Amino acid sequence: MHSPFIREASEACFHGCFPDAPKPTSKPINIVTTFHDDFDATTAGSLLPNTQFTNHESLPPLAEALSGFASAYPYYSHTHEADQIRAQHYFHLSLSNRVCFDYVGFGLFSYSQLQVPKSTPSSSSSSPPHLPTSLECPFFEISNSPPTLHSQIHNRGDESELESRIRKRIMDALNISDTDYHMFLTANRASAFKLLAESYPFQSNRRLLTVYDYDNEAVRAMIDSSQKRGARVMSAKFSWPSLKIHPAKLTKMVVSKGKKRKKGLFVFPMQSGMTGSRYSYLWMSLAHENGWHVLLDACALGPKGMDTLGLSLFRPDFLICSFFKVFGENPSGFGCLFVKRSSASDLEASTMARSSIGIVVTLVPAKKLSQLPDNDSDHSQTQEISKLESEDNDLATIRSISGPILAQSRMSNELGESSSSSNHKTQSEGLQNGSACEIVEIDRPNDRSKAGSSETNTNGMDKKSTEIECKYLDHADSLGLIIISDRARYLTNWLVNALMKLWHPHPEQGLPLIRIYGPKIKFDRGPALAFNVFDWKGEKIEPMLVQKLADRSNISLSYGFLHNIWFSDKNEREKESILEDRNHEEMGVAGNKKRERAEPGITIVTAALGFLTNFDDIYRLWAFIAQFLDADFVEKERWRYKALNQRAIEL
Repeated sequence: MHSPFIREASEACFHGCFPDAPKPTSKPINIVTTFHDDFDATTAGSLLPNTQFTNHESLPPLAEALSGFASAYPYYSHTHEADQIRAQHYFHLSLSNRVCFDYVGFGLFSYSQLQVPKSTPSSSSSSPPHLPTSLECPFFEISNSPPTLHSQIHNRGDESELESRIRKRIMDALNISDTDYHMFLTANRASAFKLLAESYPFQSNRRLLTVYDYDNEAVRAMIDSSQKRGARVMSAKFSWPSLKIHPAKLTKMVVSKGKKRKKGLFVFPMQSGMTGSRYSYLWMSLAHENGWHVLLDACALGPKGMDTLGLSLFRPDFLICSFFKVFGENPSGFGCLFVKRSSASDLEASTMARSSIGIVVTLVPAKKLSQLPDNDSDHSQTQEISKLESEDNDLATIRSISGPILAQSRMSNELGESSSSSNHKTQSEGLQNGSACEIVEIDRPNDRSKAGSSETNTNGMDKKSTEIECKYLDHADSLGLIIISDRARYLTNWLVNALMKLWHPHPEQGLPLIRIYGPKIKFDRGPALAFNVFDWKGEKIEPMLVQKLADRSNISLSYGFLHNIWFSDKNEREKESILEDRNHEEMGVAGNKKRERAEPGITIVTAALGFLTNFDDIYRLWAFIAQFLDADFVEKERWRYKALNQRAIEL
C-alpha cells in the first residue's frame, strides 16, 4: 500500500489527517501551507466582507462573485485542468443544466465513454458539444456469485477477464496491494457492511463500536445483523456544537482495562459524509493496540483520498468503499469489501455468511443484443438479480434525484409534477433513442464487418469486449491529490461563507437564514456540508421540502439525520430546541423486532462536492437558497405548479 505519490500525499495529509498533531518546524513550500495561516481571513474577505444579504435580488451577479473568488484564491487557477476534463468528458452536466451535490463514493467512467458524439466536445464557447447519437456502453453486467467470503477466497480463478482488469484498476486507484488484501465485490455498499457483519466472529469478539455522527443505512444494516448474532453495539459521541469526536468518551470505550484481550470490530470513517468533519488516523492505531479489528469506511472520500500517509502507516483489517458508473448520469455500481489476508483466517474460522443471491457479485462483459439469452430461466435469473439490486438501492435511489430515470419519474409522480418538464423530456427522448441502456451494447456496423476477424481469449470471449478504461479514475490520477484537495477546499469554504451571509431582515439584530452543522470555515474540513434553512420566524423548513424545491431548480441535494450528539452542561438549554425525535425499529438478538424507539437527532440537508464541481455550481446553490429570504417563496412555488398542473401540489 505504499503510494507512488508518497511525498505529495504526506504534504497534503499532515494537516488534514492529523489536525491536532504537532506541526513541523520547517514547512515545505507548497500550495497548502501558503494559505494555512490566514485561510479563515482570506475566505471571510472573498465575498463583500462585513456584508449581509437580506434579499435574494441583492446578491452580486455570477461574474462579480467569480472575480472576488479568483482574487481571494489565486491558486484556484491551477485547477483549470479539472474544468477542461469536465468540458470534454462530462459535458452532459452543462447540456442538462444539472448540478449534482448527491454523489458520494468513487466514479468509474466518464460520460464521453457512454456514446459516440457527432463531433469532439470542446471547451470553447463558440463550438459547444453536441448530444451523442449512438450508444457505445463500455460497461458490465452484475451476476450473482458464491454467497460466502470463504468460497470467494477459494474461487477467484473463475472470474472473468473483465472483472480481473477492473479489480486491478480499482486496487491501483486505491493504492492497495493484492498481496496484502482480498477484494470482494458486493451488490452495493450496504451489502458489504452486512456481509462482514454476518462473517465476523462476534461469538468471541462481542463488541461493535461505530464512529458516525449521522444515521447511515449501510451501518444500520451491519448493526442489525450483528445484534442478531449477539454483538454488543456501542457508538461514539460528538460534542455540540462543533460535532467533533468526544475524545474522553471514545477513549474510554476503546482502551482496554487490565490484560489485553480481543475486543471486537471498530468501524471508523475517515471523515463524516455529511458534515465534512475529518478524524485522526490515530484512533485506528489506538484501537489496534487495544485488541480491536478495524474496519475503515472510505466511502465518504473523494478521488485520490486514499493516497495519504495515514494508510501507509495504519493498515486496517477491513476496508469498504463504493463505486458508481458515471457522475451526474448513472449512480448505479457496486460495493467493495477488502479483507487483509492476515485477518481472513478470523472470518473463515467463524460461522460463514449464507447470504442471498445478489449480496456477493461478479462482473461480466455487457452482452450485445444478439447475445441476449432466449432461455426463460436465464432471463428470470437476470430479473431476480436486478430486482434484488433495485430493492437494496431503493432508499438511496429516492434520495439521489440525479439517479436512474425510473427513480426520477417516481419522484416526479410523488410531487405531482408535469411529465413535460424539460428534465424529464430529455430523459424520455433518451429512452426512445435507447440511450438509457446500461448493460446492452449496440452492435455497430463497423463491428459486424470485423466480427469474423476479431481476436478471442482463452474463454472464447471477444478480446475487445474485455478492454475497459476507467476514465473517471484516470482523470483523478491526472489531477493528483494536491489539485483535487485544494479545489474542493476553496469551493467548499467559499460556499460556507456565502451561506452564512444570508440573513432575514429583522427590526433588532436579524435572524440567519442558514444554520451549518459541524465545521464552518476551516482549512482542513472535508468537501461536504450539513445545513438547515429557517424562515423569518426562526422555524426550520423541512429538509425534504428544500430538496424537492432544489430538484425543481435542477439542483440535486440529499438529506440525512445527525445523531449521537453530546451536549455539555453549558449547552444543555439548547438541547430541547435543537434535537427532534425520530422513531425507528431495533432488531432483537433472536431476530425479532423490538418496539419502536425514539432516537434524538437533527434532520438536515446535505451537499457533497467533487473534483468536477465548479464555481458556477456552488453559486447556483447559493442563489437558490437565497430565495428562501422571500417569506412567500414556498407558497409561490406551490401556486406556480398548481397553475402548470391544474391541481394543488402538496409540498
